[in-house]
This record gives sequence, C-alpha cells and structure tokens, in this order.
Amino acid sequence: MQLLNLLASTSCLFLLLFSFHLFFAKKGNKLLNVLLSLLFFSRFGQILIIFLATSAQLNATRITFLVFTPFYYAAPACFYLYLSCFIDNKSKLESVQWLHFIPAFLALIHVLPWPAFVSINWDIVMSQLAADGYFSLKERSGLFPAAFQYTFRPFLVIIYLTLAWIKLLLQKQNNLSKITDTERYWLFFFVRIATFFQILGLVPAIFKALQIPYSLNFFIIINCLALLCLILFILHKPSIFYGHLLVAVDWKKKALTKEVLAEQLEENDKQAPVKKEEPEKSTPKQGKKVKIPAPLLEAYGQSMKELMTNQELYLLPDFQIIDLAAKLDIPVHHCSYILNNHIGKNFRDWINSYRVAHFLKQHPIKGDKITIEAIAYESGFKSLATFYNAFKKEKGSMPSYYLNQEAHITQ
Repeated sequence: MQLLNLLASTSCLFLLLFSFHLFFAKKGNKLLNVLLSLLFFSRFGQILIIFLATSAQLNATRITFLVFTPFYYAAPACFYLYLSCFIDNKSKLESVQWLHFIPAFLALIHVLPWPAFVSINWDIVMSQLAADGYFSLKERSGLFPAAFQYTFRPFLVIIYLTLAWIKLLLQKQNNLSKITDTERYWLFFFVRIATFFQILGLVPAIFKALQIPYSLNFFIIINCLALLCLILFILHKPSIFYGHLLVAVDWKKKALTKEVLAEQLEENDKQAPVKKEEPEKSTPKQGKKVKIPAPLLEAYGQSMKELMTNQELYLLPDFQIIDLAAKLDIPVHHCSYILNNHIGKNFRDWINSYRVAHFLKQHPIKGDKITIEAIAYESGFKSLATFYNAFKKEKGSMPSYYLNQEAHITQ
C-alpha cells in the first residue's frame, strides 16, 4: 500500500506540474498548450480519484469526482483536437470543432446537484471505484443512468483513438505536409503513448466482463510506473520534447558555453574588416592584427582539411575551434582568420558541412534501420535544430524533402 501511495502521489505531482506549466506557458501555440494541459489535468484527476477511493476518503472522493468528471469526458476530444490542430497548424478552434466538447457538457449536467430527481449512494460509488475503476462503475453517479459511465465513456475512447490514428496515418501519406521529421516523431510517440494508457485503462473493465480475477491496485501501479518511465525518457530526449511539453524553454536559444563563445569569436573575426598594414607608418598599433603569409595560409588551410578528413573530427559533437587551434598549435584567432579568409567559411558552417556530407553517405546505408535524427546524431550534430539549419544551408532544403527528391532522380 505504501508503494501505491508513493507512486500515485508522485505521478499526480508530475501531471499537475505539466498541466500548470502548459496552461500558463507564454511561448508556443496557446491552443495546443491548453489542450495538452487539459489532457494532463484529466489524467491527474483520474489517478487522484482512484487513490482517494482506495483510501476510503468518502467526502474527498465525492468532491473530486464531481469536479473532475467533466474534464474526464473532455479528455478524448482534447487528445484528438491536439493532434488535429498540430497537423493542420491551427491556433484557434473552428466553430464546428467545439461540438467535440458536447460529451464534457453532458458530463457537467450529469454531476450537477439534482436532489429532486436522483439520490446517489456515494458509499457504493466509492467502493466500486476502489474495486473496479472508472469503466466498471455500475452505480448511478449523477443525473444520467450508470450506462453513461461504463458504456458511453469507453465508446468515446475507442472512437477518438480511431479518429486520431486515421488522421495521423493520412498525414504520413501526404507528401505535401509541412510537418518536420521531429514533429512527426513527436506525434507518433504521443499517439502511441496515449493509446497505451487508454487501452490499459480499459483492461480492468474487459477482465470484469470476462470474469477474470484482477487487482485494480496492480493496474494503478503499472499506470504510475509507466508514467514515471515516460518522464525519465523525456528528460533524456530534450531536443525532441522541448517545444511540445516544455514549451516555456526555448531549446533553439544558445547558452553561453565554450561552444557559443568560440562561435562568437570566429563570427566577430569574420565580420571585422581585415585592413592591410602600412609599413611606412611607425606609430604603434592598437591590439593584435593577423597577418599570415600566403604560402603559410595555404599550408594551414590544407592541414585543416586533412586533419578533419583523416581523423573525422567532425564526428565529435563537442569539437570546437579552440580544439582545432590546439591541434594545429596556432592561436585561435589565427585559426579563425584562416577559415574565414582562405576556406571562406566560419568554423560552425565549415564543420557542419562535413557532418552533412557524412550524413548523406550514411543515410543510404542506415536509412532503413534507424531514423534520420539518429543518423544526424551519429554524424556529430548535438541537436536537431543545428542539423536542420545546417542541412538547409548546405543543400537549400530540409532533409526529408531533399532525400525524396534524390530518390526520385535515382529512379
């Protein structure tokens, strides 16, 4: 029981944090944030009600049940509308889309106090919730008959799951879609996870209908463990989920790390005009000016290319211009000068060109086994944003479009 309490309280905490974070986030698509927030809030309420029911807290269970039931019936619609609006790039619901919330409106009418029409035995409601869960609640819990709970709600789940998969698969077949590979990965991941949790929620009702003995606590533990594992996975995949779950964090914004400082240094060197020195003047010069003889400039440039090609240093995600200068045993600003004035690129674009070339060599070999993003990481890119920006700069289009065009040409 202590394990159940720990897992349930931890899961509720994370769901509530995600829900509040998304609802009040100022960045991203506000509509998508709110829809996903309501989805998490509904899940939070569902776990909380079962937790309170199994703890035999009658008054808390009754109040929580009345508050969260409309959210519970809105969740399938929020799930589908989030997916649909994400794919269609909408920031506002159309008039007809508000009809999806009719079940939530009916649920609100259902839980309103109706003392003149119906009497509810909350002791039985709580005991059934604790023993069998939501989908097996056979006791009347509001204005409408009990079938509103154990028949209509599972029907909503199945219908909206089906609609979501149809929408997603049709989008995948649409070559004109503007959704990036990362967004497509997130959507498929999101729908798979939602499908898993919804089916897991239906299993106790199926077991009860087939008269198979089971323990609801076991399914609650499985739900909470799966949720916590999902959160751990999210924490280790920030480049995918920033912008979708952690929308308040701008994952494309760079921090002042060694990489950024080095890039700023060579960018400044590139932008600063290189003035020719005038030997006639004997006045002392302010600061250091780079002057490398043409033969030495050529030799250093060739050494840089050979070093990068032979040792494949571009495969090291943390390799910086400082490291390149150390290998060549020259000052960093000399290294930046050679890149900008001899090779014609700043360090970032230069090393990313090698990474893009490596990606294009590896994709025909590994493309049918792993994703584009995985090959990009193997090619030395630290983030997907850097990969997409570098690829577009090198090839003039996004990776999926470029690879499709190349495939059509070869055919």
